[in-house]
Amino acid sequence: MSMITLACPACATLNRVPVLRLAQSPRCGACHQPLFTGAPVEVDEAGLERHIRHNGIPVLVDVWAAWCGPCRAMAPQFAQAAARLEPQARLLKLDADRAPATMARYRIQSIPTLLLFVSGQLVANQAGAMSAAQIAQWAAPHLSPTGV
Repeated sequence: MSMITLACPACATLNRVPVLRLAQSPRCGACHQPLFTGAPVEVDEAGLERHIRHNGIPVLVDVWAAWCGPCRAMAPQFAQAAARLEPQARLLKLDADRAPATMARYRIQSIPTLLLFVSGQLVANQAGAMSAAQIAQWAAPHLSPTGV
């Protein structure tokens, strides 16, 4: 049986989950919270690195800031995209003002910016606000129906 690792969105514990169980609402072995909530997970830079390095599914990150009008406008769209894309991908939100190292590392010059990681590698990025449908369409070439 094919297994993948998922970082718990609640406690960050790493969980090994059979691929066939991804759509069956798996729960964390440590805190027993759902591994997928249908909503983006707020992370700091350390949490971002943990999810990028250890999730066996693609990780889609919204880099945003509270003072950014387009970021605030895109927030509900990103939440809708999370409901649409899980469990094929983990959706994260990273506050740009609290992530200077990430901003520099990925050369982010404007926000909102989406970063898409597959197997720990950045495979796509896109600046500018998008609708939920546009986010899903943009990410789709990097997602598989089984989640891996």
